[in-house]
Amino acid sequence: MAKPPFPVTNALSRLLLVAVLLLSPFALAACAGAKPPAALGCGAGTLPCLKGKAVILLTTNKGEVQLNLDGDSAPLTAGNFVDLVGRGIYNGTLFHRVVKEPVPFVVQGGDPLSADPKVNPELLGSGGFMDPATGQQRQIPLEILLAGEAEPRYGAPLSGPGQQGRIKLVHARGSLAMARSNDPNSASSQFYVALRALPELDGRYAVFGQVTKGMEVVDRLVQGDKLIKAVVVEGGTLVKDNP
Repeated sequence: MAKPPFPVTNALSRLLLVAVLLLSPFALAACAGAKPPAALGCGAGTLPCLKGKAVILLTTNKGEVQLNLDGDSAPLTAGNFVDLVGRGIYNGTLFHRVVKEPVPFVVQGGDPLSADPKVNPELLGSGGFMDPATGQQRQIPLEILLAGEAEPRYGAPLSGPGQQGRIKLVHARGSLAMARSNDPNSASSQFYVALRALPELDGRYAVFGQVTKGMEVVDRLVQGDKLIKAVVVEGGTLVKDNP
């Protein structure tokens, strides 16, 4: 990505978000006619939800990274990630987008297409998890929990007065969150790690965990580095009802 000839502002950061976190136009086109399910959240369908916590170990070509997932605050988003780890979806995939200039932003991976060296690199960022049970791409709704509420809110970004300061899981350095298209209910398998605090993304993208060890490894990752293997090393109990 070319460097802009002027300092990055909050508005420009949001433009970077569109270029980096949103999935490619191929995914946007594929999702254009999709509608969110009638019911969203844990207990509303067959999507797996995480009960409690989970610890995930990512082995990359630059070293190991430990992730702590929060199933109490983001049960559906964390459950989706644990399920995909268990299926081996992330093994052999690439970190296909890394933005560090002009300021640190995100490291993004999780596109199953990137595990196939025959795939055109221009398509990377357009893929998601194809669920063999349905023959369709699994997509999960945006999930945000506010302090003082018993359950997360689903399906729409939160930006109203008084909401931003109540978001339980925010974009701190090392936060783990889901990438998506412009449809808030289109996250599938792609994830990103924030390289710095990104409050402009709070309420718009679902944070569901945190890097607890190996952030120096994340800092060394560059575009094209490999996620060799992802495994659950602690917790990870999945349910298909409200945890």
